[in-house]
Amino acid sequence: MSRSAKTGFSPSSVTADDLDLAVRLAVAVLREAPPDAWDGMAGSLEWDCWETVEHLSDDLFSYAAQLGPRTPPLDGEVPFVWARRRPGGPANVIHVNREAGPAGLLQVLEASGALLVAMVRTTPAQTRAHHVFGISDPEGFAAMGIVETLVHTYDLAQGLRLAWHPPADLCARVLARLFPDAPDAMDPWRTLLWATGRGELPGRPRLTTWRWDGTPRT
Repeated sequence: MSRSAKTGFSPSSVTADDLDLAVRLAVAVLREAPPDAWDGMAGSLEWDCWETVEHLSDDLFSYAAQLGPRTPPLDGEVPFVWARRRPGGPANVIHVNREAGPAGLLQVLEASGALLVAMVRTTPAQTRAHHVFGISDPEGFAAMGIVETLVHTYDLAQGLRLAWHPPADLCARVLARLFPDAPDAMDPWRTLLWATGRGELPGRPRLTTWRWDGTPRT
């Protein structure tokens, strides 16, 4: 029996609209953070909250870039220069001008998300491009962008002391697309946190290593 038949998890495709929703919800929550809170650590990450938003923006930008060339690369990433601003910080193409403050930081996040949304909308479904976890398609990159957005907003919400609980149906769709072997009888958001090493489920300890499967589905 298929996962969706057992659980009611949506078998529908992950779409650009789903990604747009995830980014809009994340930005709306993060706008509630106090202006002086961005130097605190983001949950269990080794990055502060400002760096984590930069990293998330960089993820969304780089996924859009992978889909951008007329012939997308299948054996590596588009060769931008990734750089760290401090030892142990995230290696990014995207860095935000600190003088722009939190409003500028979130504007960069919105812009990076919009780039990926646009690429998912306009790239033919048969297109394939490299990701370190395997060659994927536009739907896969949309799902990856959603997972990055949902779970890093969770990290940020912990550090910024904000409430964050994304829609269950959105979590269910990206679980079905990227984590087909995850437990399928529990709350989709809790399951997504477990699948990305951020929580426990009954009878299942927190994962110390994890990865998704972004390969195209037939």
